[in-house]
Amino acid sequence: MFSATRPSMRASRAAIGAAAQRMGMSTFGSGAAHKAKPRTPRLRKLKRAVYGAALGGLAYTGWLMYRNRNPAEQVPFDPSKKTLVLLGTGWGSTTILKNLDTENFNVVVVSPRNYFLFTPLLPSCTVGTIENRSIMEPVRLLMRHKNREVKFYEAECTDIDAQKKELTLERRVDADGNGVPAGEGEKTTINYDYLVVGVGGTVNTFGTPGVEKHACFLKEMGDARKIRRRLMDSIESASFDDISQDERDRLLHMVVVGGGPTGIEYAGELHDFLVDDLTQWYPELADRVRITLVEALPNVLPAFDKKLIDYTQSTFKENKITILTRTMVKEVNEKSFVVQNPDGSRSEIPYGLLVWATGIKSQPVVDKIREQFGSAQSNRRGLLVDEYLRVKGAADVWALGDCALSGYAPLAQVAAQQGKWLSRNLNRLAAQNAETPDADLFALIEKKCRPFKYSSQGSLAYIGSEKAIADLPFFNRNITAGGIATFWFWKSAYLSELFSLRNTTLVASDWVKRFFFGRDISRE
Repeated sequence: MFSATRPSMRASRAAIGAAAQRMGMSTFGSGAAHKAKPRTPRLRKLKRAVYGAALGGLAYTGWLMYRNRNPAEQVPFDPSKKTLVLLGTGWGSTTILKNLDTENFNVVVVSPRNYFLFTPLLPSCTVGTIENRSIMEPVRLLMRHKNREVKFYEAECTDIDAQKKELTLERRVDADGNGVPAGEGEKTTINYDYLVVGVGGTVNTFGTPGVEKHACFLKEMGDARKIRRRLMDSIESASFDDISQDERDRLLHMVVVGGGPTGIEYAGELHDFLVDDLTQWYPELADRVRITLVEALPNVLPAFDKKLIDYTQSTFKENKITILTRTMVKEVNEKSFVVQNPDGSRSEIPYGLLVWATGIKSQPVVDKIREQFGSAQSNRRGLLVDEYLRVKGAADVWALGDCALSGYAPLAQVAAQQGKWLSRNLNRLAAQNAETPDADLFALIEKKCRPFKYSSQGSLAYIGSEKAIADLPFFNRNITAGGIATFWFWKSAYLSELFSLRNTTLVASDWVKRFFFGRDISRE
């Protein structure tokens, strides 16, 4: 019995062993096959993602450049649409032009300059840190990319007839591009259904004798060019051998009147120009250059936090920039200016360049508009508006920016937010009343829209030596910062606020160019 059973048991064991071996080999084979598939490392995936993002960004940039150079065909003026006239090409008016749906209106732009100027970087243009045209955006570039044709008049609005809804325009440039005195230029008239006044303000000299004749302002691109010429004239004149030491010291004394952000930033840019460039090209003069900032108030930058004021003053002290607070300029002469000191006494101070960077006052056309609406416009500083930016006493006129007395500070971000608010609500009201072209949007805006409310985005200022200060809102409190890191934040913030890819590219390349090659010290 046993002998008969053993062979069968051996056969069973052999079969089981063979099956187990086959299963093991199969398992091993499948495991080896599984391990043979290479796994993509995470670093390689990240590189692919970065390359893909870069390629996508490059393609998008190329598309933007192509669209910028090849605008689509525009729809002509529609006689059935109402005419909306924008006065000015500043922050408020240009923001409206950029965001307004021109399908709903016949839009006309009137301004003595055919470009938008990014004013926060204007001090950088005075010393060549940024080239002038890098912060100038042609208005016709914005106009050409609108759905409907937009008309532009390079002229100044000199008068208004509110009853006839008529504007008088005067072109104050002759055929050769030279300025023409007021009243002697070519005149024309245009009509409007709605009018938006965004002409900004002009420099306020506070009646100080000699300011308009001898000082340089810092409001327009022409002012920046004038400052740059006078700066280089003073330095080149000081390099002559046959002048006295007192005259050389006078020529090399640069004065800034006004301790607001504009004055502070110009003083900082001037210091950088002195340290980075003048020391290289005028080593015999660089140590003699003096910078003085004059402010009538107890502190500079009164709108900023006290910590930032102290930080700015300490930075200026390190940079050997003299700050004269509680000091009022009483008179400006050709080579000197008179100040009233804190103790009431007066002093005469010689200078080579004096930049007046103080407050603003209303434009002449604003006075003309104000006269049209009688007692409703009782403030001579600008146009009184309600919470919907409507000019008080008017039935079809809005005002925004520096020329409007809306209860907010005359800041670029205020004007830009007002422009966005007005364009957004005009678009919405026009779309809602598309079937009733005679609808009075001026009256409807109060019934259908929320009042304008300004939301502060904070304040930034460059103070020289690659340092900046920032006073930024954060929920119910403010965050203050200053130093080199804030300087890079200041740069990135301004790059993001520029109106076009063209401006952003030009400004960034100017900064790179200055880093490698320095500023251009040639005189135009």
